[in-house]
Parts: sequence; C-alpha cells; structure tokens
Amino acid sequence: MTLFSLSDSYAYCQQLAKQTAGNFYYSFLGLRREQFQAMCVLYAYMRTVDDLGDHPQRLPAEREESLKRWRVELQQVLENKKVPAEQSYDPCFPALLDVIQRYQIPQKYFFEVISGVESDLHPVAFQTFDELADYCYRVAGVVGLCCIHIWGFHDDRAFDAGIECGLAFQMTNILRDLTEDVEMGRVYLPQEDLDRFSYPRPDIQAQVYDDRFRSLMQFEVQRTREFYQNSECLFDYISPAGQGILRAMYRIYGGILSEIERMDYDVYSSRVGLPRWRKLLIAGEAIVSSRWFFSRSAK
Repeated sequence: MTLFSLSDSYAYCQQLAKQTAGNFYYSFLGLRREQFQAMCVLYAYMRTVDDLGDHPQRLPAEREESLKRWRVELQQVLENKKVPAEQSYDPCFPALLDVIQRYQIPQKYFFEVISGVESDLHPVAFQTFDELADYCYRVAGVVGLCCIHIWGFHDDRAFDAGIECGLAFQMTNILRDLTEDVEMGRVYLPQEDLDRFSYPRPDIQAQVYDDRFRSLMQFEVQRTREFYQNSECLFDYISPAGQGILRAMYRIYGGILSEIERMDYDVYSSRVGLPRWRKLLIAGEAIVSSRWFFSRSAK
C-alpha cells in the first residue's frame, strides 16, 4: 500500500486546490508559503469530505458508510499522531496532521464538518433558524475558525466573528442554490420563515416565483447582510496576512448577495454568480495587497 510522504501529501493538496478551488486558490497565493500550503490542505480536506457526502453515483447508504470510515481514519491518525503505514489512507492526511499540529487547530473542528455533511444525507428540514444556524456552524463556521488559526489572530473575539462570517457565507450559498438543493430533497430555509410568508415547501419544489417568494427572499437577504455587518470586526482581530483573503471572500460572497437582489430575488430562473473576470480581479487585488504588506514589513 502506498504511504504518501509529507511533501507528497502537501503537493497533492496543492494540486487539488489548484484544480477545484477556482479563484480562491489564487487568493491563497498572497499568503506566506507555509500559510499558502496550509490553506490548500484545509481546502483539500473540506472538499474531500463534501465530495464523500455528495457523490452523485453512490447511494445515500454508501455515502454514509464512506463518511463513517473517514471519521474513523481521522480519529486514528490524530490519536497516533502519525499516518499508519499498514493501511491505505487518503493522501491529504499526512499534511493535515502537520497543519493541525503546526497551527494548533482544535481537532473537534474537523469532526464537526463531517457531522454537518452527514446531516445532508437525510431529508433536510429545519424548523427554526437556530437549527439552521447550528448546521451552518458545522459546515462553514468551523472552516472560518480553522482559517483564523492559519492566518493568525490576536484577540479571542475573532472566534465569534469567525462564526458569524461563516454563517454569512453559508446563508449566501443557501439562497443562491435554492433550486439545486430542492432537487436533492434539501430545503434549508427554516419552516418558521416559510410559515411567516405563507410560502410552503411544495412551492419551492414547484419554483413558484411571486410576491410571497420575493418577500421571503428579501427577509433572508437582509438577515444575511446583518451577519456580514456583525462579522466585519474580524478584520480587526486577524493578522494583515489573512485580511487580503478575507476581503476577497467578502467581496465575492457579498457580490453574489447583491446580484440576488439585482435579479429581484429570482434564483429560480438562473444560477446567480459573478463573472470570472471579476473574481479573478478580486483575487489579484488580494495578492497585491498581501505582498505589499510583506514588502513593507520586511523593510
């Protein structure tokens, strides 16, 4: 069985990020080499877990078994503090273990993500927004917490702000992907919100676009904007190295939210997104900003 060396593992994660992370990969380039590599590893781990849960050619039971096996393997690697040579593990594990130890990232975050993806294997129906926020924490909030460990932070208030930031990004995804999600039996908007605007789940499935839907979406967008506003203080708590990437992510996700508004909330007719040139421009500005900081700090 092949055991990936640490350098091979880092190379694998970087290649996976380059192939699938899109413009975020290029915004990573603004970081120092070690932080850049760590972000690629973090992305590779999160992407692989997400793919295990969403594999279109596998039955839900098979996907659930894959996630259970992944959880067991992660536990074994973390307990042994090494990747055992006697059995095959995913190529990302050696680098992941190194990143967790190097940046002292709490191990529980990586298990929370697995739990979040596992919950998507069953019909999704949240009764309250608190239930939805808990889901968002597992699949997005903990990712933000991992990031601030890699970027560096100097104030514990970064934790709450990071969670709010993850909530803002995930809510943006939920509003953008309403059509795709319902086709997979997933309605993330809480029942209490659907009841408030008299817009039942069958209407989402039927893609009914009317005043009720626009009012519902306007409410959700406004709430999501509040999460963006509440998390802006995160810039004050993290190192300048991470501020460039965070600013790029705010502009991309915030741009998607603005585009939803511009389309009068009609996410049924087409998938909302930013043009590639605009995302590349945002990523490029993040690189320039970070490198300017490094050049000044080196003087």
